[in-house]
Amino acid sequence: MLQLSCCGGYVMLPFVVIFDMDGLMLDTERMARNAWLQALAEKGFQMEEASYLRLIGRTVQDAEMILGEIFGAGLPFQQVFDQRQTYYDLDIEQNGIPLKSGLIELLNFLEEQGITKAVASSTPCWFAVRKLAHVGVENRFRVVVCGDMVERGKPAPDLFLEAARRLNIQPEQCIVLEDSEAGIQAGHAAGMLPVMVPDLKPPSPEVVPIAYRIIPSLHDVIPLLQDILRDGFPQDARE
Repeated sequence: MLQLSCCGGYVMLPFVVIFDMDGLMLDTERMARNAWLQALAEKGFQMEEASYLRLIGRTVQDAEMILGEIFGAGLPFQQVFDQRQTYYDLDIEQNGIPLKSGLIELLNFLEEQGITKAVASSTPCWFAVRKLAHVGVENRFRVVVCGDMVERGKPAPDLFLEAARRLNIQPEQCIVLEDSEAGIQAGHAAGMLPVMVPDLKPPSPEVVPIAYRIIPSLHDVIPLLQDILRDGFPQDARE
């Protein structure tokens, strides 16, 4: 593990990697989208793709607020959410949960390097832990922090800060891996090093400047981490 020192514009220090879950490790965002759209349609609500993208990376509480803004007070959110969960569970039962390409290789690499891993997901704990267990990776993370464990969801920094607190490490020693704009904003607000692996939505011009790197897949995280292991964090990476 790296030790704290300075060298040619870089800071050498131990670090941890904090993973988002849906859309980053698990290829579940399309499953969630289909379940939401089916449940909404049953109640007579049609949702456009651009509007749905606002839900990505957000907690259940935030989803209720966003859908209320879109459809108004007449939306029976709890009924829609319960039906959405029924469709989501059925999809998992019938089709399983696909992993994002490169995840297992990345987890293996981090373990070979002795780098601590955590999860910070907007998904509520009862569902997040079940999904991690379903794909057999629940024991590969030191800490799992979920959307119902903090007051504010992403893009607020609470989830990532809580993960750092539980790991007993400073935020500036954390690398965040995220697929969503809300997650990148949260990692940046936490003072961490946010790396984006986009999924359903390409990064907007507002998010591009605050992401340390935008890379196409989890396979590409390994050479990035190898560079950081060799050179350390750029001192201006979070400015």
